[in-house]
Amino acid sequence: MNKEFLNVIVADNDENTLIFFKSILKELKISIKVQCFNNGKNLMEYLNNDDAVVPEIVFINYAIPGKDSMECLEEIDSNSKFNNMVTAIFSEPIPENEIEDIFVKGANIFMKKPDCFEKLKKVLTEIITINWQYHTSGLNKDNFILKV
Repeated sequence: MNKEFLNVIVADNDENTLIFFKSILKELKISIKVQCFNNGKNLMEYLNNDDAVVPEIVFINYAIPGKDSMECLEEIDSNSKFNNMVTAIFSEPIPENEIEDIFVKGANIFMKKPDCFEKLKKVLTEIITINWQYHTSGLNKDNFILKV
């Protein structure tokens, strides 16, 4: 496991959100390599490819087209290749029972999508910092659940 940088994937069909994520992640003190996908189908095709670099963390928009986030979660959860990958689902506000379902399906993080760049930056910084601590310490990600 390379502890010099984090591999991060962001999956969202909103180009502005992808730009925001990339620019925020670039500004962090932690070295991060970011890949972006605009739908769940392309995300899962990449992850299931034998040559794919499995990221330390993947952010998926709850309402992503192609293959929805819940299908992606089920597929990720059923493949041991992804056991060390942290999965974060982000969304506009959704009902509490849907958030519970996200955790039941295997997500480690649920992030309510902030309404401005500065709040998004603050939340992403917290998530990445906590994830980096898990990544570098070798802690078991199965114990890692966060709702922000």
